[in-house]
Amino acid sequence: MDLWVLLGYARAKFYSHKNPLLLRTKDDKATNLLDLCQSATPPCWLNPLLWNGHLQTVWTVLTKQNPLVYYKRIIFTAEDPAFQGTFTVDFVVPPHEDTDAALPPRTAYFNEDDSKDLQKDDSKPMLVTLHGLSGGSHEVYLKHVLEPLFKDGWEACVINARGCAQSKITSDFIFNARATWDIRQVVKWLRGKFPQRPLFAIGFSLAECIGGSLEILGRSSSLIFVGPLQYLGEEHDKCLLEAAVVCSNPWNLDVGSIALQKTWLGLHLYSRAMGANLKNLFELLVHPNPFIVVSDECMQSYQSDLEKPTS
Repeated sequence: MDLWVLLGYARAKFYSHKNPLLLRTKDDKATNLLDLCQSATPPCWLNPLLWNGHLQTVWTVLTKQNPLVYYKRIIFTAEDPAFQGTFTVDFVVPPHEDTDAALPPRTAYFNEDDSKDLQKDDSKPMLVTLHGLSGGSHEVYLKHVLEPLFKDGWEACVINARGCAQSKITSDFIFNARATWDIRQVVKWLRGKFPQRPLFAIGFSLAECIGGSLEILGRSSSLIFVGPLQYLGEEHDKCLLEAAVVCSNPWNLDVGSIALQKTWLGLHLYSRAMGANLKNLFELLVHPNPFIVVSDECMQSYQSDLEKPTS
């Protein structure tokens, strides 16, 4: 360990296909995805007291830092008859004083006076955001991404998984890693509502199994990385997104679950935290049922107690 590491400097490593995807910049210069990522990534200086990922994860839970991101919410009715019900999308908006005790802080529903905000014919880039397991638009990690982008002129929205972010559940299911029907509907809706805006997406953790893989998608390009992605893979060359970015993708859920159970931190800290969050969400959404008993608060127990075959 050298002096720079002790002072908090984090070395960035880049991995790519041996033949990275070829791109052209706005000024029509030739480049590739690897060079673009390297040139766009600034130096990273971390707090030297938080020297590993575990401490950084704990710090994000304990810290009081919370970017002031304001939302207005729309309730969508699912168009796919196979997945009936409603879901919510929170749009990042300028600061407002509207409140709703039934929603997360700084979140309110769109009203008639706000309708003009949904009729803009601009070409601002727009980010579609997918949150992690049992999360929502209120998550701190997500707002740390949205706040600077919105200030820099981007538009953004967050697709809340069914039942998350204090949304009502109106279907007989909540969410899973292969649930692509809601993001597909929202992306099509955004393309029709804002035909001039380039659409981008970012997903975190579980959402990345829904949202995609680390790559740039040209309108006529094929996917160059095949993993446990769903939406991008299903859309293939018909995808309406210009680009998609992943953060902390578990890639293989089965292998990831086994790996979590092999370490003390994985089993007793991370699995229990995720299991407790899922259990709390379940209890908020479902009336007490004497036939359903969750025996433990670890994620694997929750899964085995509540899973059922799907047709």
